[in-house]
Amino acid sequence: MSTAQSGRLTGNDRSITGFVMIAHAVVHTYELSIPILMVIWLAEFSVNTAVLGVAVSVGYALFGLGALPAGILVDRFGSRELVVGCLAGMGGSFLLLSAAQGVAMIAAALCLWGVAASIYHPAGLSLISTGVEQRGTGFAYHGIAGNFGIAFGPLLTAVLLLFFDWELVTALLVAPAALGVLYALTASFDETAAVQTEPDGGTPGDDRQMSLSQFVADSRTLFTVGFTIAMVVVMMNGLFYRGTLTFLPDVLGDFMPNIAERLQLFDPDSPMAEEFDPASYLYAGLLMVGMAGQYVGGKLTDRIRTETGMTVIFASLAAVAVVFVPVARMGFVPLLVIGSLLGFLLFSLQPMYQATIAEYSPPGDRGLSYGYTYLCVFGVGAAGAAIAGALLSLISVWQTFALLAVFPTTGALLSVVLSRTGDRRN
Repeated sequence: MSTAQSGRLTGNDRSITGFVMIAHAVVHTYELSIPILMVIWLAEFSVNTAVLGVAVSVGYALFGLGALPAGILVDRFGSRELVVGCLAGMGGSFLLLSAAQGVAMIAAALCLWGVAASIYHPAGLSLISTGVEQRGTGFAYHGIAGNFGIAFGPLLTAVLLLFFDWELVTALLVAPAALGVLYALTASFDETAAVQTEPDGGTPGDDRQMSLSQFVADSRTLFTVGFTIAMVVVMMNGLFYRGTLTFLPDVLGDFMPNIAERLQLFDPDSPMAEEFDPASYLYAGLLMVGMAGQYVGGKLTDRIRTETGMTVIFASLAAVAVVFVPVARMGFVPLLVIGSLLGFLLFSLQPMYQATIAEYSPPGDRGLSYGYTYLCVFGVGAAGAAIAGALLSLISVWQTFALLAVFPTTGALLSVVLSRTGDRRN
């Protein structure tokens, strides 16, 4: 029995999978460390949430807006070099961030991060699809690594802030990207091991992928009524995701008891006590709960219609957003419960909408369909940070969450409409 038939990863599969796992974890480590740092920046630079929200949302927007051009570059130059460039660019952006003296420089550094990070998903997913024979297993490990980065980034940042100033912390965070580059330069793998090659060394469909006219024609074919509605649905997810998570560490701080003082963890007059922020650790914990949401959401995609699942999850998120602040004010345990529910539901949506996109796009245009998906989730969704920041500067936290509930409410309604279009392609 061959290795492929037995379901085991080949040596090439393992090399590629290890590479993309490291890179995927690093991307999301940086992405979710930014909200932790924002708590420091709000105090350090005496800036309001509206201004900082706009500065951060530009970088997050570029994370999504670069997905389509990055996909074109992948087809021309290959994945390895672009992932290495992505890692190096993200590391360089955090090195620049460590020297920031104000919001303008923070915005510039985060723009560099967004441009560099936008390369990863088209390049990483393309590498798995063309180089890993056991693609399902490769995608599974890839997703697990991303979830690890989502939870690990805020936790690592919060722990480092206990011991060092934020400038040094951002400089130390260059290390994950440097390790990823080092692995890429030493790893050996064949990027096209899982696909047939043409006599000239290319892969089937290269001309089709590189043709601008074909890109336009495929896009027109792709955007049926159902796919268009699905794109708006993922926009609603992106806006709510970014709107709630960006300022959540700061918001949680308003409801957290002084755990360090109650448990006498540190001397009240010590620098450690001053830097310890329990809200950051709660935030990291809620993101870890989201890993369970990813697992449950993924399992449900095999058992129920994804439109039904999205309707239920979106509706539940809307309800959680409305009651989040009143429940959080009841005490630490209610805060823990409502926060965990938010994290679980928010991340359970991801496998649901990813599976939905597959249902409403032809197999031959799957890469293009996910390019548009990342553009909507990360690009358009980045506006959620600016919207949340503006709302928090004008109205109360409860009113902000209540207004943000408009996004999942709209997502639930559109999911119902989507289920009735009848133009699934699979």
